[in-house]
Amino acid sequence: MPPLRVTAAHARRFLRRALLLDAPAPDVATALAHHGYIQIDPINVCGRMHDLILRNRVTGYREGDLHTHLHSPARPGFEHYLPTAGILVAYPAEAWACLVPLLHARRLRRSPAYRRKLSPKHEQLAQHILGEITARGPLTSDDIEHEGRSVTGWGSPGRLVKNLLEVLFVHGRVLITARRSFRRVYDLPERVLPRSLLDAPPKSAAEIARWTALLRLRQRRLVILKRDELPLIEDLVQPVAIAGLPPLHCLREDVPLFAQIGNQESKIENSPLLLAPLDPLIYDRRLTSVLWNFHYTWEVYTPEHKRQRGYYALPILAGTEIVGHVDPKADRPARRLRVMARFVRRGHRVAPAVAELARFLGLRR
Repeated sequence: MPPLRVTAAHARRFLRRALLLDAPAPDVATALAHHGYIQIDPINVCGRMHDLILRNRVTGYREGDLHTHLHSPARPGFEHYLPTAGILVAYPAEAWACLVPLLHARRLRRSPAYRRKLSPKHEQLAQHILGEITARGPLTSDDIEHEGRSVTGWGSPGRLVKNLLEVLFVHGRVLITARRSFRRVYDLPERVLPRSLLDAPPKSAAEIARWTALLRLRQRRLVILKRDELPLIEDLVQPVAIAGLPPLHCLREDVPLFAQIGNQESKIENSPLLLAPLDPLIYDRRLTSVLWNFHYTWEVYTPEHKRQRGYYALPILAGTEIVGHVDPKADRPARRLRVMARFVRRGHRVAPAVAELARFLGLRR
């Protein structure tokens, strides 16, 4: 198809609309289906990553609503890793048929660490762990007694039981059924997912490849496709050309948004909005740099003396510009949200956005 030629400003307005920042979804299920997945992260400095992503995209969203949705009796979704990365995300239930062949294949591999075939010794302990869960019901790693130690995927020492539960999870032999103070509670897949999902025929390799390529587009809505991705989903995408930028693609179903927004720049909400550090709008650092003129790195894993914005800095979106950042920290005992550092371009007031985040967290600014 011939490319749709738009300006960078038009593309930024499109992304606000396509990523649900202008018109939030009515509920978690709608947002999850729209994006394909929501990234999950346990770090809680000023709210967890998934909550910070969804609070801007779901009307009336509250902390913890994503996991309340996932682990509700109907089991409308589940937690697992992205197919090509060790990133934990929330999926809608229909993603299971695409993931299960990948999970089963990992049971036979010899590397890397968590995606490997278990040794006979570790398989024996895995059978003991599965037996404990079968007999006792959902368990955390602390509920299973064993003195063995091993090295974690991060290279640090840890309990062997905890590491083996992670391997069993990666292999699809256990799933996360609940969270206790955000700790994982594991159970057998047949006691977590509906029978209809477990009995559904798994997808073919070609279907999985197409789904994986489409997943990134659904998540970010405007992307730089890799050379091997485009043939897989060419019938579903629209080329987008912006002067000075690499070739881009969006979903064909999103093309009407370009016409809808037209030149309505004056109608875009200019009130500053605090984005999650790994928000879909800025996740692709290369695209964020060239389209938004914003060079951003999440500095959680950056040594303190090298940080430029702060440990958990939240970018500030105002209209079609990213105008700075705020590094907030929740002081739960004092029930206050403290601003550790900030930079805001002149002419923009960020105090209302910080106050709104404080209210979301049940804190005072």
